[in-house]
Amino acid sequence: MSQDRAGIDLETSLGYLLKVASSELRTAMEAALRPLGMTITHYSCLELLAQRPGLSNSELARGAFVTRQSMNVLLQALERDGSVMRATEAPVGKALPTRLTPRGRRALAKATAAVREVEVRMLSGLSDAEQAAASTLLRRMIASLRSEGEDAAEA
Repeated sequence: MSQDRAGIDLETSLGYLLKVASSELRTAMEAALRPLGMTITHYSCLELLAQRPGLSNSELARGAFVTRQSMNVLLQALERDGSVMRATEAPVGKALPTRLTPRGRRALAKATAAVREVEVRMLSGLSDAEQAAASTLLRRMIASLRSEGEDAAEA
C-alpha cells in the first residue's frame, strides 16, 4: 500500500538544504576549534566581544544563540582563564560589560584563522559572483522570515 501524501521533497527543499548546510558547517567548525580547546559558542563570544566590546551577558547570549545561563557559565570560565574581564559593578542597571584581554585576543586570532579555513573550504566551489549572490539571497531570506514574524506578532 502506497502512501499518497503531500510532503516536502528533501532533495529540493531549500529549508532542508539550509539545515544540512548549517549542520555540516557546525561539524566542520567544531572540528577546527576542538584542537584549540574551544567550542563554537566560546569562539562566538570572543568574536562578538572583539567586534563590540562591552557587551553584557544577555547581549552575548543573543549573539551566540545560547541562553543567558549558558553564556554566564562560559563567561565565568573565560574570566577564570584570563580571556575576558568583567566589571565588578554595573555602570548602569545590572548588566556587567565584558571585554577581551590580550590573552583572549590571542586565542581569538587562532580561532578566527581556523574558522576562516572552514569557510574558505565551504565556498571553494563557488565563484566570487556566486558567493555574492548566495550572501544576498540568504540575507533576503532572513529578512523575509523576520518581517513575517513581526507581522504575526503584530496581528
